[in-house]
Amino acid sequence: MAAYGIKKESFTKDERLRRRREYERVYRQGKRLSLPYLRIILAPNQLGHSRLGLSVSKKVGNAVKRNYIKRILREVFRRNRDIFPLSHDIVIIPRAKILEIPQDKIKKDLVELFKKYEKNSYKSY
Repeated sequence: MAAYGIKKESFTKDERLRRRREYERVYRQGKRLSLPYLRIILAPNQLGHSRLGLSVSKKVGNAVKRNYIKRILREVFRRNRDIFPLSHDIVIIPRAKILEIPQDKIKKDLVELFKKYEKNSYKSY
């Protein structure tokens, strides 16, 4: 049982995109954001929490490298949920360059990118 004041850092099934149709909906309806080493597609959902999906191409590297990248990105999501937009389905598509980027820089860049997204999404209403 978790103690009060301790942040929940699990990554449950409810927080993942798991089905093909969920990914397809995000690809079809989502807004695209880019960094030099990854692409992000976001689509609002009605769940009250965000869900993460990862799509790592074989162009990025062998299975060991692809799994390492997925582990790093899941860790960033798991430990820093507060930087991700609420009630969104998020698909992250890393590029091969991500292997050269430290984890703290990925987090910092995501914070800046999502701040820009939040600012621009409020303008459209």
